[in-house]
Amino acid sequence: MQRETTFRASAQPGHQPGPPAVVRTSLPGNSLAPAAARRFVRAALADWTELAVPAAVGITDRLADDAVLLASELVTNAVVHAGTTVELMCRLDEAGLGESADSLVIEVSDHHPARSVRNEPAPQPPGTPEYGRGLRLVASLSESWGITYRTGTKAVWARLPVDGVPAAGQELQSYANEQAQQRGVRAAEILAPLPNRIAHDTEWVNRGALSFLAEASDLLAGQFDEDLVAALAGQLLVPRLADWCAVWLDDESEVGGRGDGRGFSGTRLARVWHTSEQRIEELRRALEKDPPQLPALAGSGAVPVRWPTEALAGEAPGTALAYRLTAGGRSLGTLIIGRAGTVRFADEVTGLIEDFSRRVALSISAARRYQRQATISQVLQRGLLPSSVAEIPGVRSGVVYEPRDKGGPGGDFYDVFQAGKGRWCFALGDVQGKGVEAAVVIGLARPWLRLLAREGYEVAEVLDRLNQLLLDDATEAADAAAAAVVAVAGGQGVPTDGATSRFLSLLYGELVPIDGGGIRCTLASAGHPLPLVLSPDGTVREPVSSQLLLGVIDDVTYTSETFDLRTGDTLLCVTDGVTERRTGRHMFDDEDGLATAFASCAGLDAVLVAERIKRLVHEFSDRPPDDDLAVLVLQAQ
Repeated sequence: MQRETTFRASAQPGHQPGPPAVVRTSLPGNSLAPAAARRFVRAALADWTELAVPAAVGITDRLADDAVLLASELVTNAVVHAGTTVELMCRLDEAGLGESADSLVIEVSDHHPARSVRNEPAPQPPGTPEYGRGLRLVASLSESWGITYRTGTKAVWARLPVDGVPAAGQELQSYANEQAQQRGVRAAEILAPLPNRIAHDTEWVNRGALSFLAEASDLLAGQFDEDLVAALAGQLLVPRLADWCAVWLDDESEVGGRGDGRGFSGTRLARVWHTSEQRIEELRRALEKDPPQLPALAGSGAVPVRWPTEALAGEAPGTALAYRLTAGGRSLGTLIIGRAGTVRFADEVTGLIEDFSRRVALSISAARRYQRQATISQVLQRGLLPSSVAEIPGVRSGVVYEPRDKGGPGGDFYDVFQAGKGRWCFALGDVQGKGVEAAVVIGLARPWLRLLAREGYEVAEVLDRLNQLLLDDATEAADAAAAAVVAVAGGQGVPTDGATSRFLSLLYGELVPIDGGGIRCTLASAGHPLPLVLSPDGTVREPVSSQLLLGVIDDVTYTSETFDLRTGDTLLCVTDGVTERRTGRHMFDDEDGLATAFASCAGLDAVLVAERIKRLVHEFSDRPPDDDLAVLVLQAQ
């Protein structure tokens, strides 16, 4: 854990507010982060008090407890939602002109700013369940709070007034004003001690069940990792509705059948959560050793199970309930909750958790479907690209390939292969479509290219025949794939690319080594961004002209052009993910941007050229790429 500290010098009477006292630290994105955050904030406040930092005069035990609680909740939210390294900042601000009190700011930043604030016309009330229990608590305790988006980060901050409120243990009425009193009451309601929580279960459920379920649905929706779903379930239930919980997940091979339904064979304990972090590992070991048993015919309702007495020694015995997680008629796992010091859960609570468990099951089912589809897509993607790039005598090559959808097949492809004795061919293409339809066209085009080349057809003849094959066969295949996608999705709102998925832009060329050094290249471009040749002196030229896309009309005749790559010459081929990369209204290739970037690569080998072009394309815009990106570099030796 790294820590950075800045203190200001002690102030004299009548001074103007100086720079704030600030401490920062970086925390790992795991379960150890919240505890580390609590220690860090408490230590910072103690240091400021000991060093007599001016604004620290107003730091009380109650303020320290609130600050520690806020830091813990914000870090927990960041770990759960982002899973990245977390930065924690604690800043003590002196009151400026027009301000009534000093303030303490807690800010937590993560590196996955994917979750955006809803664009509401008016500020939402503090109780709006938008970001989970943590931010509801933040709204209750803080004077003000907000979210700041920066490039690559999202920061959630909260400001607490340092106004000398009395220490913990005194009555809430001793807060400085009515707003502070209301903050204390709301926080006590959210994190009520056990006896109060039990006594008010029915009232809480009747008042807050819909908000809780809406919040849970919002958090669980769109989660594509079943372990993250299990973690969120624990965060939502503990300590609000239970003192601890555990989630077992069935192996997918076991889904749909669990033997006699009593054992946990083929399952794993995915998550254990307890109000006391020190008890989590002990409880996990106990539950793994002696998992609860459910009746074979148990449905989705609550089933009483044995209390883990040994693991929770020192706590009052309580009640534990199990809920089978079922979606689509299949059992996906089991959710266990427990609460100490109570004989039974209120009926309203068991019903609420049953509804909640259904949402958890649906999210697990969706995550598993996504993972299956992602696995299929990755296998398909590997099949659409060459396993290796052919070694060409006298030529060094460099390749960059980045599909826009990391979990699915892209619309770009490349190939470098030997076509015969002393002949090598290369291709870089882009199907005018995405997803499975584009993959079908690529799956047809790449083998056709290899077959035609190895049959001895010239470059222009290969394009002529490939164009006709796309018109005859690819449309039918892509339409069949589109129909399959619609059928799988139930025909609801699935856009397809239709006939345009057969359109293919392609750079295709043949390389033949020249006696005495260099390579003779015969090349044709069918609707593709034009290739560039870089000479050792930094001169860049376009060696060929553009022709019509493949798959558009059947009465077109393609031509090729031949040129020599001398020793040190470099041929650059890219897809439109490079040339059409945007920042605002500007594209990367505006005003010969690609040629300028390529000229800066003089003296680099093929691999470094490909990497530099990729880096420059990424740096051109702060936004992530919105298209597949492919770069093929061939350099004569």
